[in-house]
Amino acid sequence: MSEVSLGTRPSIRHCHNGLMANHSDTPPVKATKTSTRVQAVARDAFKMFRPIQTRWADNDVYGHVNNVVYYSWFDTAVNSWLIEGGALDIQKGEVIGLVVHTLCHYFAPIAFPQPVTAGIRVLHTGSSSVRYQVALFAQNDTQCAAWGEFVHVYVDRDSRRPTSLPTQLLQLLETAQ
Repeated sequence: MSEVSLGTRPSIRHCHNGLMANHSDTPPVKATKTSTRVQAVARDAFKMFRPIQTRWADNDVYGHVNNVVYYSWFDTAVNSWLIEGGALDIQKGEVIGLVVHTLCHYFAPIAFPQPVTAGIRVLHTGSSSVRYQVALFAQNDTQCAAWGEFVHVYVDRDSRRPTSLPTQLLQLLETAQ
């Protein structure tokens, strides 16, 4: 079985006013002498939004949405945008996106029946991969309750080998950069 290489994550380059900065496609982290702390992202950092409907079953015993649900929302937000934009045909398309990486940072709880909006932006486009950032905003909050990264490697449906990003996908991705 062959491996798919996605490259390495950008390294931190410099510190300015207490915020560690790296490549412009990754949100800032708060710098201290002993650690770095990831920060919430503002709604105005995103151009593309998708509504998310919370469900009663999303809440856990602690009275908020369980952490595993956030990953489902990332997947739903990105794929519904791609499908509605005509860039992904999950039934018959020759090229499909496989998830190879996800992560999530949590800042505030979300609970049913709060309405949620997912902000989507494209952080990096490679020859066969895309790294998305998805932020979840409760109701009309200006700061996200959580944000995560989601990486698709696009492959030939039959061979499962990486393939170049289709033109229609690239055009849609440009709208969220």
